[in-house]
Amino acid sequence: MLVLRRGDVGPAVVEIRSTLVALELLPVPDVSVRETAFDVTVEQAVRAFQQRRGLITDGVVGPATFRALRDATYRLGGRPLAYLVSQPITGDDVFALQERLLELGYDAGRPDGSFGAQTELALRSFQRDYGMVVDGICGPATVRAFRQLSPMARGGRPVFLREQERVREAGPLLKGKRIVIDPGHGGPDRGRTFGEVTEADLMWDLARRLEGQMVATGMEALLTRGLDNCPDEATRARFANEAAADLFLSLHVDANHSPLAQGVACFHFGTGNGTTSTVGEALAGFIQRELAARTGMHDCRTHPRTWDSLRMTRCPAVRIEVGYLTNAHDRAKLTDPAFRDLVAERILIAVKRLYLLGENDQPTGTFTFEDILRHELAKAE
Repeated sequence: MLVLRRGDVGPAVVEIRSTLVALELLPVPDVSVRETAFDVTVEQAVRAFQQRRGLITDGVVGPATFRALRDATYRLGGRPLAYLVSQPITGDDVFALQERLLELGYDAGRPDGSFGAQTELALRSFQRDYGMVVDGICGPATVRAFRQLSPMARGGRPVFLREQERVREAGPLLKGKRIVIDPGHGGPDRGRTFGEVTEADLMWDLARRLEGQMVATGMEALLTRGLDNCPDEATRARFANEAAADLFLSLHVDANHSPLAQGVACFHFGTGNGTTSTVGEALAGFIQRELAARTGMHDCRTHPRTWDSLRMTRCPAVRIEVGYLTNAHDRAKLTDPAFRDLVAERILIAVKRLYLLGENDQPTGTFTFEDILRHELAKAE
């Protein structure tokens, strides 16, 4: 689809305006006036929607925002839901279905608003236990059953409790854990650039350094891309899922029209309305604190987002924005190989902290790569 922004006009803008009105983000228009322009009020409404949905808040309707706007119009019971292999159904109604199944004790996986195989399996189990026709389709009868059960069970985040339990069961050792490292962009997509310095090259180098340190501890590290290709976010998430990864780490740098913008930030899956990956959030916090403490970069904190690379991975996922290429201070650090070694070390230490669960840990910024190797060797013996 076309990218829509302030100043655009036409049928696509009319559709966006109608959706924003339905979501009560724009006032109901005067029936005598046909608004077709993407004006400042539409931009403000789009920004409010993006903020609510955990998207980049730029006021521009690109593919991700358009899909989220469309998904937001669906309500559970408004259409039949089923697992379609070639074109999975997405929408807020699917999210509501997944949340309801999880509340009732059926493992539908992470509530991501996409009707996949695990959601179908959970729905079939519910239908079987409730004495319904077991067809894996959420139609009127299934919705009625949910409503009849509504006073009996509400609330809770069992899928994220399962995430925490998997970390606990995995134990404190790094050996054998499978980590997918995702260097941003690649191939013809160079990402953020400043002169001859490109995000794709910097993050490829950082990924290889992180891979080397992880392998040294006995971990299995997999890269989502090579030098000459650039998979989309959904493909990168699918790679992590097919690899049965324990964690997914996406590496990026940022840029801004203002040269004053600087600092490091981490992102985890979260919708902004309370639904969040608890392990992803914890790992993002560990990484953020380690990087801020040891790199001297400005702390831009952690944030929930619904980007595909975070939403579609079944394992805890974190995206790390390691500074701004457009800031002279950050750029000088990013182009220093010793700095990239330090960033790789701090990310590895944050992963170790996650699995230690607070036991035999040390204050932020004091744990070293050598400490990790000693801990791994001592525990292995």
